[in-house]
Amino acid sequence: MASSRVVRVRPSSGGTHDLLREGVRRLQEELEVSPGFPAEVEHAAREAAAAPRLPDLDRTDVPFVTIDPPGARDLDQAVHLERDPQDPSGYVVRYAIADVAAFVAAGDPVDVEAHRRGETLYGADSKVPLHPPVLSEDAASLLPDQVRPALLWTIRVDATGEGTDVAVERALVRSRRQLTYDEVQAAVDDGTADEPLRLLREVGELRLAREAARGGVSLPLPEQEVDVAGDTWTLAFRRQLPAEQWNAQVSLLTGFGAASLMVYARVGLLRTLPPADPRDVRRLHRTARALGIDWPAELLYPDFIRGLDPSVPAEAAMVVACTRLLRGSGYVAFDGEVPADPDHAALASEYAHVTAPLRRLGDRYAGEVCVALCAGEPVPAWVLEALPDLPVALKRSGQLARRYENAVLDLVEAGLLSHRVGETFDAVVVEVDDDDPTTGTVTVADPAVEARVTGTGPLPLGEEVRVRLVEASVADRRVRFEPR
Repeated sequence: MASSRVVRVRPSSGGTHDLLREGVRRLQEELEVSPGFPAEVEHAAREAAAAPRLPDLDRTDVPFVTIDPPGARDLDQAVHLERDPQDPSGYVVRYAIADVAAFVAAGDPVDVEAHRRGETLYGADSKVPLHPPVLSEDAASLLPDQVRPALLWTIRVDATGEGTDVAVERALVRSRRQLTYDEVQAAVDDGTADEPLRLLREVGELRLAREAARGGVSLPLPEQEVDVAGDTWTLAFRRQLPAEQWNAQVSLLTGFGAASLMVYARVGLLRTLPPADPRDVRRLHRTARALGIDWPAELLYPDFIRGLDPSVPAEAAMVVACTRLLRGSGYVAFDGEVPADPDHAALASEYAHVTAPLRRLGDRYAGEVCVALCAGEPVPAWVLEALPDLPVALKRSGQLARRYENAVLDLVEAGLLSHRVGETFDAVVVEVDDDDPTTGTVTVADPAVEARVTGTGPLPLGEEVRVRLVEASVADRRVRFEPR
């Protein structure tokens, strides 16, 4: 099912597992993307790693921790929370973000290559990084027990979860521990979590409540896990833990604060999204029907999404299908006048990406704008010169990322169904092509996949049908059904 989620492969080897790896390699060749970097970029990255531009401010006294998936090395963020000494009912959130500009200068080989790539690509345990690993997984990464340059965000949050003050400055930081989401969740659940992690839960839940109150929604995207055993591929959804949502809310809080700084100063780079297209909402109603999920007509889509349980496979597939509502997301750069449509509709607020500069090009620029504004200094000329062209470059890289991730998922779903060609399935027609009513898209409930269907007569939009699987080609990353 086309979406923006990472596919993870459970350990296995040989047979069709190698076929999956080969499929990813062929996809990278097809899209002309590579995990490797040109020699001059690698050389420049090694030199930069050895001579970063370090700030004077030392905040290595703050006991930051990172919270990421197991084995992650490109650690953009480290977090620490405490009670607000000025208001014990409130909180102080400190969020340290990797300082890429301490290593990468405008126009150098690493910068030029980062502009060409735009963002890190993920899928099936493969990664095409934005920056060479000597930076993204080592010198610039907020690895534990290493002193690193960072953009240190300090955000005050009141007892209701509302951010009341935000500032960002350059500082040296040192993460104490690299935690996984499972470790954080277990510590909170069994009562062994220290105060910063307990406060992460408090602030995260307050922010989730505020999100619901303003009509926003964050998609709790599950990860797909693929188990390849012999000739059989099986697919499972791994639901997001509450700890992942709490951590995500800190990132969103920082993005809201960054947007407020830039809008006030009338200069910056915002992440935008237009209101959902009613046609997409109607299509999702049909998808819910196909998956056997009740969606009352009077229930608005943000409330419907919040009610989904990603631990249930059909509802996990529904969450993924709702990424369709994010179509049209983009960036807008401005200097002098605030854009006419600055909002991110799904978040019901102005918003900026600033928390993943190791993996997204635009975050480096938005972060630099905010550092300058908080210091009362002019925004650097290299930032202002790049701003006008960034939305187009970021749109292009975003489209490539979606093509890459969607193609990986097509590959996985073809492998999942490859041994079931000729079988029949219950499905619902969720889309019919405008120029050919005999061709469209069906959603199958078990396994939860979405694929093309071609018949000899008009397809009944929104109706239940029986379909036969006529093609599941791993080599071509294609699945196709026909009506029975």
